[in-house]
Amino acid sequence: MSSVPKSLAALVCALILVSVAAWPAAEKTPFTAADSLSVKSFSVQSVTDDGRFIAGFVTTPYDRLGTDHHRFGDPIYVAPRPADVVILDTSTGQMEPLFRDKVEVQRMTWSPDGKTLAFFLRKRNSFSLQVYSRETKRIREIRLKSQKAISSNSPLVWTNDGRSLLIALRSPAWEKTSRDAFREATVGPVIVYDSREPFLKWDAIRDRNLLEIPALADAASGGVRELLPEGRHGDIRIAEDDTFITYSLIHPVATHYGGSESGQDGREHELFRLDLADGAEPKILVPRTDKRRTYAWTEDGRRFAWAEDGDIFVQTVDETEPRNLTADKSAETPAAGKGEGKSPADKNEKKLRFSVVRWSPDGGRLLARTDKGYWLFDPQTGDRDMFFAFAERDKESRLRPEPHPGIAAWSPDGRYLYMTHAARDRWERGFNRFDLQEKRMDDLVKDSGLYRGLRMSKDGATFFFSWSDGDSPDELVLTGADFKDRRTLTDLNPWIREKTLTRSELVRYLDADGRELFGILYYPVDYEPGKTYPLVCEIYETFFDNGFHSGMNIVANQGWFGLRPSVNLEVGYPGEAWIKGVTSAVNQLIDRGLVDGAKVGVHGTSYGGYATSLLITQTDRFAAAVNIAGKVNIISFLGDSPRIGTRNYNAAEVGQDRIGATLWEQPFKYLLHSAVLFADRIKTPHLLITGEGDWNVPAGNTRELYYALRRLGKACVWVNYRNDGHGIGAAENEATYLDKWERVVDWYRTHFEKTEGK
Repeated sequence: MSSVPKSLAALVCALILVSVAAWPAAEKTPFTAADSLSVKSFSVQSVTDDGRFIAGFVTTPYDRLGTDHHRFGDPIYVAPRPADVVILDTSTGQMEPLFRDKVEVQRMTWSPDGKTLAFFLRKRNSFSLQVYSRETKRIREIRLKSQKAISSNSPLVWTNDGRSLLIALRSPAWEKTSRDAFREATVGPVIVYDSREPFLKWDAIRDRNLLEIPALADAASGGVRELLPEGRHGDIRIAEDDTFITYSLIHPVATHYGGSESGQDGREHELFRLDLADGAEPKILVPRTDKRRTYAWTEDGRRFAWAEDGDIFVQTVDETEPRNLTADKSAETPAAGKGEGKSPADKNEKKLRFSVVRWSPDGGRLLARTDKGYWLFDPQTGDRDMFFAFAERDKESRLRPEPHPGIAAWSPDGRYLYMTHAARDRWERGFNRFDLQEKRMDDLVKDSGLYRGLRMSKDGATFFFSWSDGDSPDELVLTGADFKDRRTLTDLNPWIREKTLTRSELVRYLDADGRELFGILYYPVDYEPGKTYPLVCEIYETFFDNGFHSGMNIVANQGWFGLRPSVNLEVGYPGEAWIKGVTSAVNQLIDRGLVDGAKVGVHGTSYGGYATSLLITQTDRFAAAVNIAGKVNIISFLGDSPRIGTRNYNAAEVGQDRIGATLWEQPFKYLLHSAVLFADRIKTPHLLITGEGDWNVPAGNTRELYYALRRLGKACVWVNYRNDGHGIGAAENEATYLDKWERVVDWYRTHFEKTEGK
């Protein structure tokens, strides 16, 4: 066979390259509801002390389908949550899967030396204790020498010598009694509710989830040592020297009304120390109290602190009485310094209310905050210094207050605090570092990107955080302590670059009261300047930060604008917020020449669905509206969701619903905030979407509005998914998820088209 001349071969290659270069680039395809189920995210579960290896999960929204929503509240039911379990080598960026397929894993944690990863693997309806060796790259089950099952809520903590793991077990009788209690409350055949009982029936069932037996499992032999009898234990911690544990013991007393703001939860709490020497008896550190406390612990586990009524208390595990560090809570100025300030006798000054943030790495200082700023305490002397003052807000200003920086990490040498940064009037976000020695704040990174979840390796040399440009899904980023060299470790969704995605913009507007508010505007994927487009609003409460949003991408790919506007909710009068804020935001976009005012839709989920139905009783400016899993009658809602206990009463009286009073104190306000009572005023075609398995907002509550609107001869469609839960994402399977989105989009399209020519 004769050979081809080199010159001719070169010419052929050149022609091929030119031809390929001339091919048109593949056109991007629309982002769809089906695509939204495939968007991957990475969840960091455990990091080795040197930051070299990260164990985590890769999941998609599809993985959350398949939940049996009718079994919510069943203590023995664990919703399926399959995931790709991976180990990420931060030095190479290589992501190694531990299993071929998705599995259900809980509580991944590295051993102190970083060589062994422990986790719980679900097998049918039980969990087994597994360990993965980085050296052998093999997974081994630790076969526990116990007849008791591992609790589905079990902690998983290595002892500091790396020999044992703290876990929690359940007695053989626990499953039967829990199953019987759930069946009695759901199947009957006779179900009795008795107000003379101390607990609501579902509170008593839910509290069974707390019953566990703390134990130590030997990582080599599987031997099990039960540490305590069955009880409701919480916040179990192992001391740095492995000689003792501390834990809280929870005593349910009675169902409590009043919400989390009261500082009580219907339970009493004790704090104990248990020496791990054989035969030791628990020692009470904090006696039984009805106060619900959150303790901050030093790394060695020997000292703890908490805040109560604005005071800070500290105590060691060798003491039985705490010390109050803030008995004199005088209103100090930023320049006051250690222990100095105005006299506590000056009654014209507002007394400071402290809350605990964290201990320094060496346990020698305590970080706290007030509404004035961040403080450092000497736990021995009580001396305090406000080292960082918050920007003061003008009480007369209607502008959004300056966000206070959050504390993300404290360097191991105790010198630097790593803080979050966010501007109040623009997308300027990132991280700062405060030098406690020089009293100086330095910018580490600050731009329009979205920075979240900052974590520091134990040695302080490596930092991780999630980052997005604001319109794309998050990726995991690695950097050093100076944040100068950043490296993206993941590329989870390369396929999404071939999809048409929206771009977002922060919009500013004034509500009807002249208060400055912000919203997030999402552009149609085919946007052309000078044209007007339909607009779909998604409403809830306050929106500011952007970030990848599947729902708004689905909207934008229909050729519509999307908007997530903020509102200013006032206790006692929350129903006015949406008419004052949402309509103002829409008007501004119409004035800018972006939106066709005849083609504006609105929807929301849960509280946002409630807001949607309430809003259209006050205005007819929307062409279509969709309530997804939102209540319409706040009075009947008080007792509509028995599986969540007192939540609905608390939400109305002191929580999210913001009525601010009981039904019997101010019944008229409950009437004013029930959309069904004003159904005769609704002119907007209304789609209602519910799930029969919704434990949060039962379908029957939303159904009331359908019957009312039908009776009044108004346009309304109610779609109830028999096996779905709360919201579009809580779908039985892919088919019902896609069906919901198809109905929402068709509802808007149909009613936008009806406005043509108007």
